[in-house]
Amino acid sequence: MERKTFSQLPLGVSDFHKLRELEKIYVDKTGLLYELITTFEKVFLARPRRFGKSLLVSTFESLFKYGTRDFKGLAIEKLWKDKTYKVIRLDFSNLKDFSSEEEFSVLLDEYFEILMAQSEVTLPKDKNFWGFSSFIYWLGLQPSNSVVVLIDEYDAPLTVCMNNPELFDFVRKKLSRLYASFKNYEGVIRFLFLTGITKFNKTSIFSELNTLTDISLSPRYGSLLGYTHEEVVEYFKDYLNRSAKASDINSEQLLDKLVFQYDGFCFEETVSKKVFAPWSLLSFFAEPERGFKNYWFESGGRPYALLEYLKSHALRHPEEYGNLKSIALNELSSSSDIKTLSDVALLTQAGYLTLKNIVGTTAYVGYPNEEVKTSMAQLYTERLLAGRTVEQVGADNISYRLATENVEAIFHLLNKLFSSIDYQKYPIRDEASIRAFVQVFFSGAGLSPIVEHHNSKGRSDLEVKVGTRYWVFEFKVCKSTNGAKDLLNEAILQLQRKEYGLQEQEEQILRVALVFSLEKRKFTEFSQCD
Repeated sequence: MERKTFSQLPLGVSDFHKLRELEKIYVDKTGLLYELITTFEKVFLARPRRFGKSLLVSTFESLFKYGTRDFKGLAIEKLWKDKTYKVIRLDFSNLKDFSSEEEFSVLLDEYFEILMAQSEVTLPKDKNFWGFSSFIYWLGLQPSNSVVVLIDEYDAPLTVCMNNPELFDFVRKKLSRLYASFKNYEGVIRFLFLTGITKFNKTSIFSELNTLTDISLSPRYGSLLGYTHEEVVEYFKDYLNRSAKASDINSEQLLDKLVFQYDGFCFEETVSKKVFAPWSLLSFFAEPERGFKNYWFESGGRPYALLEYLKSHALRHPEEYGNLKSIALNELSSSSDIKTLSDVALLTQAGYLTLKNIVGTTAYVGYPNEEVKTSMAQLYTERLLAGRTVEQVGADNISYRLATENVEAIFHLLNKLFSSIDYQKYPIRDEASIRAFVQVFFSGAGLSPIVEHHNSKGRSDLEVKVGTRYWVFEFKVCKSTNGAKDLLNEAILQLQRKEYGLQEQEEQILRVALVFSLEKRKFTEFSQCD
């Protein structure tokens, strides 16, 4: 039987010309790009990693440099009447390998010297400077309205030194000369576009370039990056059908699962447009036989800014895992000071949290989907275990163990995890702490635990489905070992009287009572309840 040939997925391709030349799928956003270019002259856009910022920059580069050469059949082909320009494309992700002021200065000069050679920029032979300074000099010599400047990952060199205030200030001041030149020679620049993850203030981008328009929360451009539900159905129909067959479900059921796993990102303040994470969705379509894997961490879900932040800051207490967080809307729309950078703002910019609702001037943010929720639990797990993994503390394969092993084995598994917790940063105080930590450990293993699950007679501490098994946990906490037996009996009685878990129609229901000793920092008693 002849295999049907699909248009190729654009997975991992950030060069627009290459994407079009190879006839890979391109979700046409060029009508929106035309509107953007003809409305604004200086634009900033913040998005998480792996959302297509580099491809967008490459698209602008192709359009301004070669006109409609690569845009055959796209919306902008009939709209674009502009001339071509000298395009300067800067990728500041190349400016991260430094640890001192001298190293950064040398790296910056070398980068601009190579850039100018590649761009065939010529300067008077008698110039007595090179690199960074010579680029600024060259810019001032250009004719009016003749240059397009595109900067990808503007914040990359700043995030390298987030925890080194003196070096951060040096880098900021050094780069401020570049941004000041854009202001001084703004008559030269036809279009200026910057991307990044974090919007730092006091970097002279948003002060020097006071005419820079930030479209990061604009309703009009909320779906500029990422795929909408409608775009997935339109452009990836063949892959939806193929993946549905591989998953042994119909295409509508598959789409629902994809929404649950990879959709839900919202980048605009009306909170009405949601998009899929492109890398995760395309990775799934490439190998649907692997199932709904977590591609978030693999694809840059640990941006450098977040990792640097965590070196000097702790995440909020895991008891807040899963809860909506509130933040003033202007904290998301305005630039941040490195010294007062909000963890919620950074997690939102990094894609771990996304807009869920806005009431007045307050934004409420939460996890966009199951993939990111699992990734956040994995990040919390690393914090709880003082940087170690569950494998390193001997508690790996949590999901498999819950699916196959007995209650006593799970009792020992939990103790391995709890004995490895960094108690100084994350103390266990009560049942709420126990519930939160177990929820994080299970969620990080790719499960979907339910905390305080209600039935008609009460609410259990934690329930989780694993394969054909359904686990119900009731936790008690004692200050010493003396009252542990009594608390165990109390938990058993609670499970029996309130019939936790019995309403579930699963093949095997395992109901477990566990008592945690604050004195010994471990579970000391357990019992399975019939």
